[in-house]
Amino acid sequence: MEKWSLMTVTVLLALTVRWAVSLGSYSGAGKPPMYGDYEAQRHWQEITYNLPIRQWYFNTSDNNLLYWGLDYPPLTAYHSFVCAYIAKLINPDWVALHTSRGYESQPHKLFMRATVFVADLLVYIPAVILYCFSLKETSAKKKASTCALCILLYPGLILIDHGHFQYPLSLGLALWAVLCLSHDWDLLGSVAFCLALNYKQMELYHSLPFFCYLLGKCFKKGLKGKGLVLLAKLAGTVLVSFAACWLPFGTDVEQIMQVLRRLFPIDRGLFEACMFSSPTHCPDKVANIWCSLSVLIKIKNVISPRTQLKLSFAVTFLSLLPACIKLTVQPSLRAFKFALVSCALSFFLFSFQVHEKSILLVSVPVCLIINEIPFMATWFLLVSTFSLLPLLLKDGLLLPYAVTTPAFLAACLASFSILEKTSAEDLQLKAFSLSLKGYVSWFKSFPRIVRSLFLLSLSLMGALSVLSAALPPPQRLPDLFPVAVAVVSCLHFLLFLLYFNVVILWDSKNKGQKKIS
Repeated sequence: MEKWSLMTVTVLLALTVRWAVSLGSYSGAGKPPMYGDYEAQRHWQEITYNLPIRQWYFNTSDNNLLYWGLDYPPLTAYHSFVCAYIAKLINPDWVALHTSRGYESQPHKLFMRATVFVADLLVYIPAVILYCFSLKETSAKKKASTCALCILLYPGLILIDHGHFQYPLSLGLALWAVLCLSHDWDLLGSVAFCLALNYKQMELYHSLPFFCYLLGKCFKKGLKGKGLVLLAKLAGTVLVSFAACWLPFGTDVEQIMQVLRRLFPIDRGLFEACMFSSPTHCPDKVANIWCSLSVLIKIKNVISPRTQLKLSFAVTFLSLLPACIKLTVQPSLRAFKFALVSCALSFFLFSFQVHEKSILLVSVPVCLIINEIPFMATWFLLVSTFSLLPLLLKDGLLLPYAVTTPAFLAACLASFSILEKTSAEDLQLKAFSLSLKGYVSWFKSFPRIVRSLFLLSLSLMGALSVLSAALPPPQRLPDLFPVAVAVVSCLHFLLFLLYFNVVILWDSKNKGQKKIS
């Protein structure tokens, strides 16, 4: 009973923080004609409720795709329809075709916020709680609740879901998939991940670790026996899951092709949300390599769109290849979780059409290993939240950002004493340090160096946050601060990518892992 009491307090605190953030502004509030992501979600409810399925993804007189046209997989559309059905019962004006465009009212805001709360309570939060209880390292009552507290207080996800406005369903389903795999429920895990992927196509960031881990398990079991049976079951499960999700569209090939064109608009080229046409014009600031390089080199003016895509694919593939090979050859749950982080970060840094919110696809897997490397996980989660600053300022979420970020840091300091866990062993770098012994004389000072870099990083992020919020930028460089935030965050992420790959490639022990048989 005591462990559930502690967890109940943790969940209530997490919900209170979410409720407080939801009282503030949201994306595009009072900013016609396009408004923002809040209006996009409302508009999808309008479209899915009033139009037949065959028109959801097509441009028609009733569905102008240039105005927040549906560009997520079928499960997002089905979810929008369910929300719209409930909205229609409460107030038909909320989802009336055409006339509801840009609808804003306090009751409607309450309804929309409530739908996010329900998604959190039904999908994301239960997955976090069960995951924390399942960790061997957190078997103690207090450890499980404190681990859950740090994950549930991660400010990036709270500010985007309950501030900016977004549903946590794809990430929650992905968490359920990880939880299932951790209990060797491979088929259920496959179903959960297929649902996540069919809710948001960005779950492709996590697809290769899932594929390589399960394929590696099949290899270990032997492809002439149990491994072949498992492989056949997994293939069947994936096919059935996708068929169920796409069934309403499966009768018409053109329907399927149109949905795919909406999901993957490759004709837009490398840049979608981060087109740095000049240092003085920066619509959205994404902390990936292409947007950061475009400050100095106008990539879109030097390389053709098709070459940009090929370059992006090649760099992304090469950056995630080492982790995927290691995971396939030596599958373990620990390696799987680290590969989720590494591969998602590679996609964020090097793939095309990346949105700043996509960093959450890296952050949630990092939350899963916060009990193993609390110092580095906390550092990464703080940087990921900082990278969202330009978007948060645009949405009027400065105060929630300024409160939740220090609160999260305080929770991690209290729960894990992170500043005391900076040795090579604590950072999972012992094997790597031994391989460098005799070559790197300063490794004995490693903990002190790491702590100093962490404090320097916090100071830099704090200073840029204050400058971004308090000072007007120079007239000639109106996007100076957002660009600085993006570049500083990108440099951090590159170093984190190197770190996570070192941990993966030098890990040969896989401590505490169940033997695959």
